[in-house]
Amino acid sequence: MLKRVLWVVVPIIALLGVIGLMVFAAQGGTMQMIDTKGTIGDQQRDTLFLAVAIMLIIIVPVFFLAFFIPLRYREGNKKATYRPDWESSKLLEFIWWGVPIIIVGVLSVIVWQTSHSLDPYKPLTSDRQQLKVQVVALQWRWLFLYPDYQVASIDELVIPINQPVEFTITSDAPMNSFWIPQLGGQIYAMSGMSTKLHLNARESGDYRGTSANLSGEGHADMNFTAKARSIDEFNAWVTSAKDSEQLTVELYEKLREPTRDPATSTYSLYDTTLYDSVINRYMGSEHGGGHH
Repeated sequence: MLKRVLWVVVPIIALLGVIGLMVFAAQGGTMQMIDTKGTIGDQQRDTLFLAVAIMLIIIVPVFFLAFFIPLRYREGNKKATYRPDWESSKLLEFIWWGVPIIIVGVLSVIVWQTSHSLDPYKPLTSDRQQLKVQVVALQWRWLFLYPDYQVASIDELVIPINQPVEFTITSDAPMNSFWIPQLGGQIYAMSGMSTKLHLNARESGDYRGTSANLSGEGHADMNFTAKARSIDEFNAWVTSAKDSEQLTVELYEKLREPTRDPATSTYSLYDTTLYDSVINRYMGSEHGGGHH
């Protein structure tokens, strides 16, 4: 009798534990993809929860039957009905074919809708003008350029809260993937190409940013801090950055050399066309055709 109880109780406890962990994380746990702080991150989290809830319609019965059938039809159970000539049941066939087809159909609709509504190239709706940030993936750190403010920073991204941000992303190194888990994303940074990502932070805080694509021995150290601040704090940071060292072409050439130095720094932006020059470097243009 005890064995029968354990065969049923143990999987139920395990399943409840997984669900409890997800609920805990959603209420402020340490799982960054669930403890979201941005508009896009919130929508991605909700989509994840909805997909998991739908798939549990299949997962829960399967796990239950995985324990119930061996227990019910084991050799030692003489009370089980012995039906050697039974081949199939139309009702059961409908259930284990029909239900998965319906679930896949529902998930297909959700994927189609969210693929368009969460398109990373799609600007966010807001009554505030979007902030433009140009991102360059280096070895192994991130360079952030603010052309409208003529400032730049290394491994420190500062953005205002409740203001949409348009990231234009490229790489002057191996391919990387720009990702701030609590705000949303991710999207690839590729040499000679320019990709876009739109995000919005709804709360002040420091959020972990990272590269989600292996790019060499320094990949593990390729992290940055995304600092969401009030508009006044953001403006104060910009003012301070303008008093920093100028990011000249010569200095940029030093920054693009491989390093695992985690130090952050700010610069006044000497050349607001630097981002375009990085892309042209890989396009055989006169701006940098010899630096491949």
